Amino acid sequence: MKAVIIMEKKMSPKEHFIAALERKETVGRVPTFELVFFLTMEAFGKVHPLQRVYRQWNQMEEKERELHRRDIAETYIMTAEKYEHSAIFVHPNPNDFDETLRLIEMIRDMASDKYFLMLHGDATYGIPNGDDMLAFSYSLIDEPEKLKEKAEEMVNTALERAEKFRSAGIAPDGFALCSDYCLNDGPFLSPDQFGEFVAPYLEKLISGYRSMGYYTIKHTDGNIMPILDQLVQYRPDALHSLDPQGGVDIAEVKRLVGHEVCLIGNVNCGLMDTGTIEEVRESARYSITNGKPGGGYIFSTSNCVYTGMKLDRYDAILDVWRKEG
Repeated sequence: MKAVIIMEKKMSPKEHFIAALERKETVGRVPTFELVFFLTMEAFGKVHPLQRVYRQWNQMEEKERELHRRDIAETYIMTAEKYEHSAIFVHPNPNDFDETLRLIEMIRDMASDKYFLMLHGDATYGIPNGDDMLAFSYSLIDEPEKLKEKAEEMVNTALERAEKFRSAGIAPDGFALCSDYCLNDGPFLSPDQFGEFVAPYLEKLISGYRSMGYYTIKHTDGNIMPILDQLVQYRPDALHSLDPQGGVDIAEVKRLVGHEVCLIGNVNCGLMDTGTIEEVRESARYSITNGKPGGGYIFSTSNCVYTGMKLDRYDAILDVWRKEG
């Protein structure tokens, strides 16, 4: 029987997010967040942490580095507070282990553990970039065992990193697994190839994270329907982004697997650029209407709030979420 959370005391954004990941039915609005909110310059006059370049980081005095860390942490917290996000996807900059620890600790100290913190943590094969696509495709046929050995190595490295965070006592709450598997017309690999070259390693990765107490959110754009059963089989806590531009209908996904996995997203990013305000609002309304019933839904766009998106379009979908979510 599905657990029901009765909010005798107000849940923190982090607690609310975790309740959704665990598919518990809660009182009040569904949680919301974005993988990345790039429009921080327009919103706050601050360059997004992922867009900053610190070419002279090693020359800085420690006090100057600390000022930059604090500014990054403040940018994430300001975004979460202004847009009522329950989670923060932390993108360390510089991206090394020690800096990641410092940034997580700083955000937690400044925000009193208010938000669910996640890091990128995928280690499975996604769609190769244009420079590598041909070689990778040949390797599927010519060197399959070599590809599998590399896949195993990548997962082992990711799990060792996660254990280092846990041992340090300054760990994220979970990992976003952001390897993209699908194009708009279907997976890059056939379902059988996916089952051979990705699925076993995805299973090991998710199982390993779970055994350490981490939550996992599996992200991929595109048409996931031919591999939906494999994605859900290995028990990520959530699926993101449920891409309507890839023909993914949240009502159908909810019917098929909503009892097994939390669903995140489905607000059409394409319409954020090309649609009318009413079309944008209707996409948000459709996602909420079909995602929310029974719990296990987190509101977001079908990708992220990317550079170039009109901020008023994001404000429009949040307005729907505040009134109907």
